Amino acid sequence: CTGNVCRSPMAEYMLRGRLWPRAGWTVGSAGLGAIDGCAATPEAVLATRERQVDLTAHRSRALTRELVDAASIVVVMTASQRAQLIGRFPEAADKVFLFKSFDSALRGGDIEDPIGMPLNAYRVVRDEMAAALPELILFLHELGKKHAKREGSTP
Repeated sequence: CTGNVCRSPMAEYMLRGRLWPRAGWTVGSAGLGAIDGCAATPEAVLATRERQVDLTAHRSRALTRELVDAASIVVVMTASQRAQLIGRFPEAADKVFLFKSFDSALRGGDIEDPIGMPLNAYRVVRDEMAAALPELILFLHELGKKHAKREGSTP
């Protein structure tokens, strides 16, 4: 996302909590305009705590070429972030996805930035991301099987 203190850490930690233990995926988050080392916002911490997800260990980091190059996929919150990311890293275009594109009920759209808004706005964002997580996890599972076949191993 932008600052890596609300939406993206919420998504990161919720996804980590739902992936099967031996999935083989490393999940991280970063922000296009992030300052390294900031904690998640108190509202993000509260909204995820309501779903038994603990963000207190999170510290923000800026998106770098190294992170993009190492990623199998990059999930963004808004279409403008997708455009900005592809503008900075055009070689990554094929692996950049909108978060809501994994929600079959919506198939796209932005997850709005709740920064500076009340806790209820964070709950809305949390729930929008939670709705997309099952299909994102299925996508990762299928992608993992494709990678395993290419490398000649069993998924």
